[in-house]
Amino acid sequence: MAVRAVRGAVQLERDEAGHMDERVGALLTAILERNGLAPDDLISVWFTATPDLRSDFPAAAARKLGIVDVPLICAQELDVEGAMPRVVRILAHVETDRPRADIAHVYLGAAAALRKDIAQ
Repeated sequence: MAVRAVRGAVQLERDEAGHMDERVGALLTAILERNGLAPDDLISVWFTATPDLRSDFPAAAARKLGIVDVPLICAQELDVEGAMPRVVRILAHVETDRPRADIAHVYLGAAAALRKDIAQ
């Protein structure tokens, strides 16, 4: 079993806790599904949010999905002028037999524009 890193991002339409739970939950679920992973395959997950998102911690969405025994951490994204607003990014470390080239990085909705080279 190898340790791999999986990236993803989603842009929120508004800064509301329920909306963040919904969109971040969808992103995390898509990352797991597209990579054939189960919550037990997660080692740790980093969440970052742009400075304009203050309604909740993105990691709370993972806890609501039942991911309760995995280390999670939230951080604030750099406040770069002209950057896409209301974005939550994920960097998940996982155990998988998939080769690095077969890892599916997931960028949902408008966030696909952030990484056109790897967005699914």
